[in-house]
Amino acid sequence: MGLEWVADNIAAFGGDPDKVTIWGESAGSISVFNQMALYGGNATYKGRPLFRGAIMNSGTMVPADPVDCPKGQVVYDTVVKHAGCDSAGDTLNCLRELDYHKFLDAATSVPGMLSYTALALSYLPRPDGYVLPDSPDVLCRTGRFHQVPFIVGDQEDEGTLFALFTGNITTTDKLVDYLSDFYFHSATKDEIRAWVNTYSSSIVDGSPFRTGILNELYPGFKRNAAFLGDYVFTLMRRNFLQITAEAYTDLPTWSYLASYDWGTPIMGTFHTSDILQLFYNIFPSNAADSARTYYYNFLYNLDPNQGVSTHKAWPQWKVNKQLMWFKGILGNDLLTDDFRADASKFLGDHTNSFHI
Repeated sequence: MGLEWVADNIAAFGGDPDKVTIWGESAGSISVFNQMALYGGNATYKGRPLFRGAIMNSGTMVPADPVDCPKGQVVYDTVVKHAGCDSAGDTLNCLRELDYHKFLDAATSVPGMLSYTALALSYLPRPDGYVLPDSPDVLCRTGRFHQVPFIVGDQEDEGTLFALFTGNITTTDKLVDYLSDFYFHSATKDEIRAWVNTYSSSIVDGSPFRTGILNELYPGFKRNAAFLGDYVFTLMRRNFLQITAEAYTDLPTWSYLASYDWGTPIMGTFHTSDILQLFYNIFPSNAADSARTYYYNFLYNLDPNQGVSTHKAWPQWKVNKQLMWFKGILGNDLLTDDFRADASKFLGDHTNSFHI
């Protein structure tokens, strides 16, 4: 509805309804792809597309069970009980009649993102067969999304923020049990263990990456952080790009990895740290200067390289699977998107088992 309003009214504010780009970060980034996938990719309004480009900062497709899955029902029942509506004949109508503050308290009574359950989200877009016709990964594979040029990327250490809350998960067995209990109800423990075992238990391999023996907040922290960040963000992004590169060869795509906060204790270049860099331009400034230039070029020309050309050329991902690597104050570089290949392949081969 917001995009429809823009289509109807933006010209009155000096905008062009034919040059709309949608951009989001974190949940907003996931929502960008879901916006592309709504109604199976039908983004037409009054005979014209609602947007012509997309930018996704940390988040793409999140494989999800249907809205009426057991986990969804538990979330609903918890909200109903907290609202005092569990004895009502029509629980949905009871919720609708609550005053705002009481409903807010009930809606936020379920676990949030910054909690023990972390990225096993209580609320996320779930397919209902109509607005979101199928799981986002299925819609991507079958081409049922609005196929517009896009930029997508991640922070290097997406998972550190969420692993802060899982301090009792210190062994492989505990991680497998945790993922089975809270994340992947359709996967067997053997499947989960096989995936977990693609991640080394050595602290030198975990996240924050490239920090050797440092930053192991608790036994298993760096491994947990690597896994959590990869599933929802970094490796899911790669698999998303792989699908689009193979199936939709004419679709222009660019991807990046940000490492400008490397060296931050425990956290590294953590999830949401791009907000600090891109919006608030904190040190080092190269991150903001170059990323903003690429984004502005994309907004105007649907190509981050076309327009202001003071920064390194950014190749499309499908050419050689290269990322623009936002490294820090000294500039950017190109990085081949092939790290943690075993984990990435396992996720790609078993995505249907790992819906949340």
